[in-house]
Amino acid sequence: MHPRTPRQSARDEAVHAMDDDAGLSAELAAALAGARRRAVRDGDRQIDTAHLLHSLLEYDPEVRAAFDGGPRLARLLGYLVQRSIGYGLRWQSSVEDSGALPAVTVGEGYSPLAAAAMANARVRAAARRAHADFGGGDRARGVDLLVAIVDDPGARAVEVLTRAGVDAGELRARAEAALRCGRDDGVEEYVRGGEAAR
Repeated sequence: MHPRTPRQSARDEAVHAMDDDAGLSAELAAALAGARRRAVRDGDRQIDTAHLLHSLLEYDPEVRAAFDGGPRLARLLGYLVQRSIGYGLRWQSSVEDSGALPAVTVGEGYSPLAAAAMANARVRAAARRAHADFGGGDRARGVDLLVAIVDDPGARAVEVLTRAGVDAGELRARAEAALRCGRDDGVEEYVRGGEAAR
């Protein structure tokens, strides 16, 4: 007799892996849940990098610390809050995919760029796990995702950062510095090597 419970398809398993909070810091898991709620509330088809950036700022103190604070951060939050009445309206009819990063097709509900950024953040955490003797954390953190988000100049989050006067390159350098705290530089080279191989 065959079991009545249908087997999960490979696609369903991939989606579950994308949404699995087991390998995420508590702050990053909360930020992803917040981004999901924000996308639904805004009537957007997918969670994009701007949703992720907004929620990271809201839920993760380490991400907020990567910004230099002051008027630029306030301006950035202002732009993000206005999404539902401003430039975000034109985003509702399109998919966020600059084509600069390899396509990631798993992760239902995520834009291709957001899914690629999530995958990249997990790769960075896996590199730290592989080099635990260097003192790296074992879970993907919000700053991992922040670095991954700003890697693609075509990301919606980078567009918002630019409008707010935040230099994405400088922000990435500050986030990388936060990730390197208490860790040997060799791990950073390992992570960069893993990204280049992707």
